[in-house]
Amino acid sequence: MKRPLVLVLVLGALAALTACAVPADVEAPTIALLLPESKTSRYEQIDRPVFEQVVAERCAECRVLYANAGQDAARQQQQAESALTQGAQVLVLGAVDASAAQSIVTAAAERGVAVIAYDRFIADAPLDYFVAYDPVRVGQLQGQALVEAIGPTEPGQGLLVVQGASTDPNVAGLRTGLARALEGTGLTVLAEYETPDWSPDKAQEWVQGQLTQYSGRVVGVYAANDGTAGGAISAMRAAGLDPVPPVTGQDAELAAIQRIVAGDQYMTVYKAISQQARTAAELSVRVLRGEVPAATVEVQGVPSVLLVPVAVTRAQVAAVIVGGGVLSAAEICVEPYTAACRELGLVGTEDQG
Repeated sequence: MKRPLVLVLVLGALAALTACAVPADVEAPTIALLLPESKTSRYEQIDRPVFEQVVAERCAECRVLYANAGQDAARQQQQAESALTQGAQVLVLGAVDASAAQSIVTAAAERGVAVIAYDRFIADAPLDYFVAYDPVRVGQLQGQALVEAIGPTEPGQGLLVVQGASTDPNVAGLRTGLARALEGTGLTVLAEYETPDWSPDKAQEWVQGQLTQYSGRVVGVYAANDGTAGGAISAMRAAGLDPVPPVTGQDAELAAIQRIVAGDQYMTVYKAISQQARTAAELSVRVLRGEVPAATVEVQGVPSVLLVPVAVTRAQVAAVIVGGGVLSAAEICVEPYTAACRELGLVGTEDQG
C-alpha cells in the first residue's frame, strides 16, 4: 500500500512548479487538451476547466488548445492534426478509439511532440506518460459492491452487465476487475453489452430488451458508469421493478449521487477527477519545460500516475461526497431528494460542501 504515499509525494512535487520561463524568441508554449466525448458530463464540467486553470497558474505564458471529439475518432484525428499545425508542444490525449489514436501519437512523436495519454491508455504507441485511474480496480470495486448487496442467489438468477464503448481501452480493465470480484461467488452474468458511445439511451434500450428475455431473473445490473446506470434504472422503472435491483456506476455525477441518496442506484465509484486533471496539467507543464517528471508506476513500459478510486454507497455519501467537498448538500438535496437527504443527515450540512 505504498503507492498512495508515493502519489502524494509526486503530486506535491508537481504542485511546487513555478511559472514557465519562456525564451523571448519562442512563441507562447502550447499544450493541446483533446478529450473524447461530452455525453459523460465530467469532461466539460471538471476535466477541461481544472486543466486549463492549473496550466494558467503554473505557466502564465502558456496557451491551451482545447477540442472535444464528440466520440468521433476521425474528428479527433483532425483535431490532433490541427493542434500540431498550430504548434502544440505537448498533447494530452483522451482517446476516442485507442487503436485509431496510435497514429496520432506516432505523428506527434515524429514532430518531437510529447504525448500524455489521459484517462485511456493507448497501447503500442510511443507515449511519454499516462495519467488515469486503474480501471481494473474500478471494476473490482463495482463487482464487490454487487456481491455484497445481492448475497445468495437462486438458480437461473444473475446480472446484466452494461459495459462502456468497445473503443474505450478502459473497458477491458473494468471487465477484468468485475471478473475478479465475481470469481467463486456463484453470481453469474446473464448477458453483457458494450454500449456504443457510452450512450445512456442505448443502455436503456438494451436493458429493456433483456428484462423481457430474463423476466424475474435479473438480481442486479453492472453499469460501467453513471450515465449507463441512469439508462438501466430508467428501463427497470419502466418495467415496474420496485425496488430496483442493485445498480453500480462510476464518476460520482450529481444525478447519480441523488439516485443513490434516493435508493435507486446502489453505488458509484468516486474518482477525484479534478485531481486527475490537475496532475495531467502539472505534468504537461513540466514536460513542456523539458523536465523528466517522476512517475509512480509503469504501464506497459510507459511512466504512469495511477490514482486510487473509492466506492461510494448511500452510507458514504455524507463522508466522501459532502464531507470531501465533491458536492455540497445544497446541490444534492433539492426536491424530490430532501426527505431522503434528511434520513441521511445531509440536510443542514451545507457548510461541509
